[in-house]
Order: sequence, then structure tokens, then C-alpha cells
Amino acid sequence: MSAKSDHLVISVQDHVAQLIFHRPPANHVSVELVADIADALLAFDKDPAVRATVLASEGKPFCAGADLASPTGIGGAGMGGVSELYDQAVRLFSVEKPIVAAVQGAAVGAGLGLALVADFRVAAHEARFSANFVKLGFHPGFGLTHTLPRVIGAQRADLMFLTGRRIRADEALAWGLVDELVPADELRQSAFALAAELAENAPLAVVATRKTTRSKLADAVRAATAHEHQQQTTLRATEDFAEGVAAVNERRPGQFKGR
Repeated sequence: MSAKSDHLVISVQDHVAQLIFHRPPANHVSVELVADIADALLAFDKDPAVRATVLASEGKPFCAGADLASPTGIGGAGMGGVSELYDQAVRLFSVEKPIVAAVQGAAVGAGLGLALVADFRVAAHEARFSANFVKLGFHPGFGLTHTLPRVIGAQRADLMFLTGRRIRADEALAWGLVDELVPADELRQSAFALAAELAENAPLAVVATRKTTRSKLADAVRAATAHEHQQQTTLRATEDFAEGVAAVNERRPGQFKGR
């Protein structure tokens, strides 16, 4: 079984769905892309042929996050576009069946948030992980203030949030942000193998166990995104945010004034 949309290619083999997204050149998220991913994952929940999913992308980066700098990106639509994005993000955390993310390159900002939708992350050595919001003069979003500490602990999450540091794949493995580290040419195969290992178990038991371990996760992400959006709305009006966007566009450090 296979299907294709503007952003997604979907196939199912041996009870494992592969959902591959592509928005060149940087795989920036959009409301439509996240909605399409959520629609597909929630449809898999109702399909007995699917027991686990591999979430992957084409191109050099896994996902460069939300485009806040370009007039044609989510930032160009103002905070209303961000709110719509977060509504769709909450849907991702309502999915019942397990997900394995295959991360080949940079997972930045909302791209990191998307990777954290998955239960497990298989990464290539070239993968990098960053919650670089403060470098934009912005507040973390996409539910990361809840999901990132849940995976790597509060101390390491704060280190990522407050420095905006880019974390290498080997460091991410040591922190538990990545579950398996493999050569790039083995990434999809390794992610599929892990998903197949999940899929060979009793499906009702897997779903029931996952519901217990991820109890109320969608509700927690909904609360987190509401607070994140409020803080982002305030910070978007600051001079520092304008400087941060300019600095990112010009590939230089921001010259922030605290106003």
C-alpha cells in the first residue's frame, strides 16, 4: 500500500507505516504540513494493518522548524498562524500507536518538537538538535517546554533552551534524546527495524501500555502551547525579536538590547 500528497509519501509494509515528508529546501513546518501528518497518523490508529509508524523526511535537514524570519513563512502570518500550528501539534500527541522518528540532519525549534512527538528517535551521525529560540529573541514553542524535559530532564532541557546550543548526535544519544545512532545510509532501515520490533507485539497491549506511559500527554502539551503562545506574543513585539530575525537572516550573532 502506498499514497502520496503534496507534502507526504505514505507506504505500509509488514504492519509498519512509513510517513515521509518533504518541504524543500529546509523542511520548514507549516500548518498544512503538520495537519497532514496528524491526519495520517490518526488514520493509522483506525487501520488494523498499521501497528507502528516511521516518521522521516527527505533532504539534508530533518526539519528546520517554523520559518519565523520569512514573510512567506508562519511568522509572516503573525501569531495567529503560530496558534493554528500549535492546535495541529496537540493532535500529534493524541495518536495511539507508536512512532519512530528517523532523523538524518538538523532538527531545530519546531523540528525538534516534531521529533519529540515520536516515542523513539533513530539518528544518523550527522543529526543535530537545537532549541534555538532565545537566539531569535523568542520563547520556546511546539510544546517543547513540556516534552523536552520529559525526555532528557529539566537540567539538560534548560541548557538547550537558555543557550540555544546545537547538540551533536553522539551527545544526544548519551542524554537519551536519541535511542539509536547509525550511519546515514542505514537510517531508514534501522528505524524500520525498530518499528517492526514494536509491530510484532500484541497490538492491543502496545496501545494500552502506551496510553498509560503517555497518560494526559496531549493535555499537557495543550497547556504548554497555550503558555508558550502567550509568551511568544509578548516577545514578538520587542526590539530584540526584530534583531534576532535580522541576525538569523544575516547569519550573525544577535546584538540584543533587552527591550
